[in-house]
Amino acid sequence: MKLFSVITISFALLSMQSDSKKPTLDALMDGWHLAASNADYEYYFGLMNASFVFLGTAGEERWDKKQFSEFSKPYFDKGKAWSFTAKNRRWKFSRNKKVAWFDEDLDTWMRACRGSGVMVKRKGKWKLAYYNLTVLIENEKMKEFIELRDKQI
Repeated sequence: MKLFSVITISFALLSMQSDSKKPTLDALMDGWHLAASNADYEYYFGLMNASFVFLGTAGEERWDKKQFSEFSKPYFDKGKAWSFTAKNRRWKFSRNKKVAWFDEDLDTWMRACRGSGVMVKRKGKWKLAYYNLTVLIENEKMKEFIELRDKQI
């Protein structure tokens, strides 16, 4: 009976540790999105680690941090880059609690989108290592989307 109690408490504590990181990570990601909206270049790019990769909605959009920074800088310099509002963010954590991955539903100017990413904890700080932005298309609209896309090629 004691062993069962110890195991149950251990699992509860591990679960709480994962959950306790969520508010911090949510605040970082909410701040990241807000930084784009407010043209806070330093916060936005400061949250990214050195090996950051951003995948955009177009096929050719695969940028490292430097490339993405160069692409984005003119938008930030104008005072507003883009506004994404996240909702329904879901987190998963590695066993050592130093890697967290997530997906989030986004309200954007493109309508419904989804973002997914990876956060890595190094020297006590969480940094964004990867972000993938996708536009959501309902299955029943896929044929029409493909036809529209084929006209562009």
